[in-house]
Amino acid sequence: MDGLLLIDKPAGWTSHDVVAKLRGILKIRRIGHAGTLDPFATGLLILGIGKGTKKLTALVGLDKEYEATIRLGASSDTFDVEGLITQIIPSEQREPRDPFEVIPPLPPVGRDDIEEALARFRGGYEQLAPLHSAKKIGGKKLYDLARTGKATEEMRPKKFVKVYRLQITDYRWPDLKINVKCSSGTYIRSLADDIGRALGVGGYCLELRRTKIGGYDVRDALQIDGLTKDQALGSLKTQ
Repeated sequence: MDGLLLIDKPAGWTSHDVVAKLRGILKIRRIGHAGTLDPFATGLLILGIGKGTKKLTALVGLDKEYEATIRLGASSDTFDVEGLITQIIPSEQREPRDPFEVIPPLPPVGRDDIEEALARFRGGYEQLAPLHSAKKIGGKKLYDLARTGKATEEMRPKKFVKVYRLQITDYRWPDLKINVKCSSGTYIRSLADDIGRALGVGGYCLELRRTKIGGYDVRDALQIDGLTKDQALGSLKTQ
């Protein structure tokens, strides 16, 4: 019972939830995964079973491909839909006099402006990790520091990430759908926030789906719901 198993992670599950589920199905403890997916995200998760766990380190470094929806006109403290959402008010507009006054929404951003903004990130750029991430500072995870109010913007680690492809697949204000191929370690949440900042209207990751890890494709992945031991063993990749 050794090899790799491709799973299409559903929304609401942590990557560890998937590992725990497979341990229960296969009755084996030695299971790990390559490349964590946030709970709100869906898509390809590669699991190492038995001796297959030895291959995971190499898989983590492979390029990734994603489909994402960015909600423009608002920001999130976690850069995704699970955080505290703040609507962006145009700078020329004042704050409402009372809580019942309606402030007009931001005007839609033109597609040409979006293309111009995306061009800044193609090829690669210095990306700051989200404060709400598993990156460690002084032995403590950033999201633990953020939850206790001890994290600061200066603590966000910076890394040069490569963005090989960044294309618009659909745009209907305020939702921008993009297709991304990038190097390992790229935070799509941070990219969404960075794009929103470049446009001057804010943005956060509303939906995220990982479609590829290297040559592995989510179309070849199994659904975790209703998965049986025989199905899992029959789909193990041993090469």
